[in-house]
Amino acid sequence: MFRNASRPNRWSVIAVGWVAALGIAAAAVPAAAAATDGNDRYTAKEIHTFLEDFYGEHGPGDFARKYGISPQLKEKVADNPEFDVLLCAQNIPASIDIGPVTTAQSARVGWATVSTYWNGGSDKADFTAYVDLDATRPIQLLDVDCGSEG
Repeated sequence: MFRNASRPNRWSVIAVGWVAALGIAAAAVPAAAAATDGNDRYTAKEIHTFLEDFYGEHGPGDFARKYGISPQLKEKVADNPEFDVLLCAQNIPASIDIGPVTTAQSARVGWATVSTYWNGGSDKADFTAYVDLDATRPIQLLDVDCGSEG
């Protein structure tokens, strides 16, 4: 009797399993379904969230580098093995901030300034990250403009 009282009902376990599976399935819905623009375009807020997730605190991880960039940007990265094109740097920054996002609906592109901090935060470098607004496809980084110095 004690044994049955401490063991969950089999149907309860199955119900919890189904609820968990449905939750995972809902979370796996493509980002395109989450677009709130109404015109199949990502919003500035969605792009900002994407860039924050993509860059994280110290730069993109392997998954972001593999799946979060456009094929053209992958070529640019491959053509510059000695330079981290996605960070416009050669090292890992101390931290990263994403600025406000601007969207150009007619050009179907959004962009934001990405600020990287170096040497414990005493040095700062900025570059621009561009994201495709087309919400019929998974959100991706289209290009990075490192700018020019001097």
